[in-house]
Amino acid sequence: MSSSPSVQARIREGALSPVRHDDASNGNRQTRGKAVNIPSAAHERIDALFVQSATGFTSGSGRITLHGLAESTVYFADRPRREVGHMRSSSFVELWEVGVYSFAIDPPNAVLSFLDDGDAPADAVVVLHDPRLEGDALSYRVDVLEGTLPEVTGACAVFIDSFGRPLSPASVLGRAADPATARPS
Repeated sequence: MSSSPSVQARIREGALSPVRHDDASNGNRQTRGKAVNIPSAAHERIDALFVQSATGFTSGSGRITLHGLAESTVYFADRPRREVGHMRSSSFVELWEVGVYSFAIDPPNAVLSFLDDGDAPADAVVVLHDPRLEGDALSYRVDVLEGTLPEVTGACAVFIDSFGRPLSPASVLGRAADPATARPS
């Protein structure tokens, strides 16, 4: 997948509301929407952890499915540049194959964490491949590295390993906006 104008538009759309913790003008801690300066963002490295949550989970035949996927995928990064924000989960999936260092080339590790009223299954560590989003159900092909996947469970969260490669969602989303093109708050 090449970085076409429509992909760049989705990247800009995905940058809904990053919050700069080191931004003194954001003293009231409210989230501001920002546009993204794509050319300069392509060279910035920000290692971010992504979190996806869902109301249900199933697994089988080497795939997991998150049912009732939250509309937003949350991301955050620590030093040297603290960033936190969210993007549409659909945008995250669309960016999976963007760039030469994409998740399609170098699949991420992830921790599946399960929340259940009774006995919650133990966390599992997987490698994520080939995301498919249909409505509010997101499935991944997985390689299990540690733990056992339950066949069915309730609410869960997926913590997707950090990365900060050129043209990755974290690199693009973490880039400060050009004030001339920034969206109003």
